[in-house]
Amino acid sequence: MVTESKRWFALALLCLTGFMIILDASIVLVAVPSIERELTFSTGGVQWVPSGYALMFGGLLLLGGRISDLLGRRRVFITGLLLFAGSSLLCGFAWSGDALVLARGLQGAAAAVLAPSALSIVMTTFPEGPDRNKALGIWGATSGVGGTAGSLIGGPVTDGLGWQWIFFINVPVCLLVAVLAPVLLLDSRGPGRRGFDVAGAVTVTAALIVLVYAVIEAPDSAIGWTVLLVLLSAGLFGLFVVVEKRSAAPLVPLRIFRSRTLVGGNLITIAWGLAAFGLNFIYTQYAQLALGVSAIRYGLMSAVLAAAAVVGSMVGQHLVTRVGMRRVAFVSLLLAGVGTTVMTQLTVDSGYFELAFWGLTIFGAGLGAGTVAGAIAALSDVAGPDSGVASGLQNASFQIGGAVGIAVLSAVATASTTGATPTALTHGYRVAFMAVWLFIALGLAGCALLLDRKRSPRLEPVAS
Repeated sequence: MVTESKRWFALALLCLTGFMIILDASIVLVAVPSIERELTFSTGGVQWVPSGYALMFGGLLLLGGRISDLLGRRRVFITGLLLFAGSSLLCGFAWSGDALVLARGLQGAAAAVLAPSALSIVMTTFPEGPDRNKALGIWGATSGVGGTAGSLIGGPVTDGLGWQWIFFINVPVCLLVAVLAPVLLLDSRGPGRRGFDVAGAVTVTAALIVLVYAVIEAPDSAIGWTVLLVLLSAGLFGLFVVVEKRSAAPLVPLRIFRSRTLVGGNLITIAWGLAAFGLNFIYTQYAQLALGVSAIRYGLMSAVLAAAAVVGSMVGQHLVTRVGMRRVAFVSLLLAGVGTTVMTQLTVDSGYFELAFWGLTIFGAGLGAGTVAGAIAALSDVAGPDSGVASGLQNASFQIGGAVGIAVLSAVATASTTGATPTALTHGYRVAFMAVWLFIALGLAGCALLLDRKRSPRLEPVAS
């Protein structure tokens, strides 16, 4: 029997874990220029530091949820914590760029196991009703704070202790949670005895890695090599579809894609992942490499985007019930486009409050409202048995979009830069900001598939 107080202590423990997972996706962006200066990377290779984590996290998220259901959620949760702590140590002690990228991939795989097991325990700890809704609200808010805190914590840690400590700080948190987990958390398993779709997870993750590699290498590679890599990626995606059709327990039942609302919602979610991660990555390069600002100052400068996104999400959730998710998604994408257009005007001489502050604020407001509308759309037309898969797919879409967005905008910036001076670098970054409109266009195409509903279903969020 779980006492009321023990239940809320368990939630605090799980929210601390969710905070750490989201923090690790955002905090590294602050440290990327410092990491690039200290470790050896190939041209454009540093983007694998954030992208490797996002790719493995998104690609293996659904498999991680299946493992948690089948082997026991608390057991998998503790195992994920230990894997996350170990991979964080490897990241901090990385002796080369390749070593860090590999460790970040392992860290993303650990997060893919950790996040769904943590949310599953929240769901089983609180029975359906007001307490569960309150717990899910706290879980979602904590994840949002994790995204904001990455900018604020990353700067002082990077400048004061060194970039290695953005990874080392995970270790005591993981060990503390692992020690308390057997005392505070209930163990449970999912219904049935479904198998693991390892082949599906491997093929889709491999397809994504090849695609991102093709984009990263495109500016310095022959066209034929790039085309070959893209075709290989397409072939792996095709193989994934074949595997899912034949699997007795597919990661993603293909029938769910018959819903145009689900497809549209996930297109919007992918677009926001592409735009948000990509724009953030380019802005950190612009601020720290072209302008030469410190990591601390960059963290303060970029925090406005996350703060605006939090406000935008609250407004967006309210508006969806009044005017419909399609209209909110459409307007929020256009709002982000306005913010992006402001960012294309940046120069080496423009003051922060002259352009960047307004561009980031406008983009962030659109991001917050738009991700809410996309999430509701992705989950609103799904039957109960498929709700878990749909939720995992929506969160995986955002992470995968983030990895691809960083790769695409970095490649655009590299191809558009003709020198190493601040002015030359800024020109490349401005072109990259302009390319964000391609991602917004994808989201607008997703809006065209939505049915304009003025109701908001009960959502069960997953760490994103």
